[in-house]
Amino acid sequence: MERTPVVVILGGGFAGLHAVKVLADEPVKIILVDKNNYHLFQPLLYQVATAGLGPEDISYPLRAILQQQSNTEFHMAEAVDINLEGKKLITSNGEIDYDYLLVAVGAVTNFFGNANVAKNAYGLKNLEDAFKLRNHILSMCELATQENDPAIRRELLTFIVTGGGATGVECIGGIAELVHHVLVKDYPELDFSESSLLLLEGGDRLLVSMPEDLSMAALTELRRKGVDVRFHAKVDDFDSRGVRLADGTSIPARTLVWGAGVRCAPIIEKCKVQTDRLGRAMVLPTLQLPEYPEVFVVGDAAHYKQDGRPLPMIAPVAVQQAETAAKNVLNIVQGNPLQNFLYRELGNLATIGRSFAVAHFNRWKFSGFFAWLLWLAVHLIRLVGFRNRFIVTINWAWDYFFYDRALRMIHRL
Repeated sequence: MERTPVVVILGGGFAGLHAVKVLADEPVKIILVDKNNYHLFQPLLYQVATAGLGPEDISYPLRAILQQQSNTEFHMAEAVDINLEGKKLITSNGEIDYDYLLVAVGAVTNFFGNANVAKNAYGLKNLEDAFKLRNHILSMCELATQENDPAIRRELLTFIVTGGGATGVECIGGIAELVHHVLVKDYPELDFSESSLLLLEGGDRLLVSMPEDLSMAALTELRRKGVDVRFHAKVDDFDSRGVRLADGTSIPARTLVWGAGVRCAPIIEKCKVQTDRLGRAMVLPTLQLPEYPEVFVVGDAAHYKQDGRPLPMIAPVAVQQAETAAKNVLNIVQGNPLQNFLYRELGNLATIGRSFAVAHFNRWKFSGFFAWLLWLAVHLIRLVGFRNRFIVTINWAWDYFFYDRALRMIHRL
């Protein structure tokens, strides 16, 4: 009797889960490996950090997702290395043999080698990051209520976000809403005119993947919300008491949220395959490693050029690549020709607090309230689990009508 091929999928994010879905009920055995036992909806992490949602609202147990797939196993383990020659995934719980490996490990925060920034700034890539940031923001307000020195109070109430992409724009917009509409009621003894909100962008405009008029609309809305947006502002150092920019400018602040860059999770570089400066593996048009055709790499872990440029590290790219890679695994198993990957641009969305977003879909461009409704709908649809969609809808409605966020507790991790 012919042995069933084993397909190991490393990563339970958007790409990994989509690959599992494509391979469901096919004549393969799937082993999904992730260090967490849940799928995390990363685009809404900033709302956990700004007290709008709870961690259980944007995560869902992987075993619950896989209940109906008889050909799939889940292994909770952290990937340590990949033995490409021996076809083994080496994990914290032992080795897993594979016939085919699909690597969808995602990205980690890129501090560009700045040790002080890495030590003192706050990333926003996982639930622990979101918890720490929420605790920190609330703790700064608590400390400010007990501080008599106006200069130190201003330092405590200064919140800086770096990076003018969707992560940075949405994060500073969420902090602005939290400070001006929620915390101002919680802390009547504080004068929030002492508070400063800054978004630092190293380039010359926000949301560079969108048309310029939408970038300008986002900029105008952020400034209307009281955010000081500075361009050509590159962070050189942060010591937890102040930010120093490359031009020598110093900004006293206790909070720096780093949204200025990501890089591939480090396991790819451990494999000693050819990578780019962000640690992404160079892949063939079929998304295979050139020397190891049984290994497919997708999403943030893959360097793939289309129209002469590497594709961005965003969820739509990862999901589409996962589909192509999973289908190519089946093509090999069934003896069919492999297909090359072609990315189809579906559109871009970014929200700037309540009631305002920007959206770009091919020839269509929207900004304002209608774009915000589109942003809400798209994110609700992409959330896993009916319960999560229902709870998130209730939380968003409550916040919209009452300017209230119930998750303003400081938890000691």
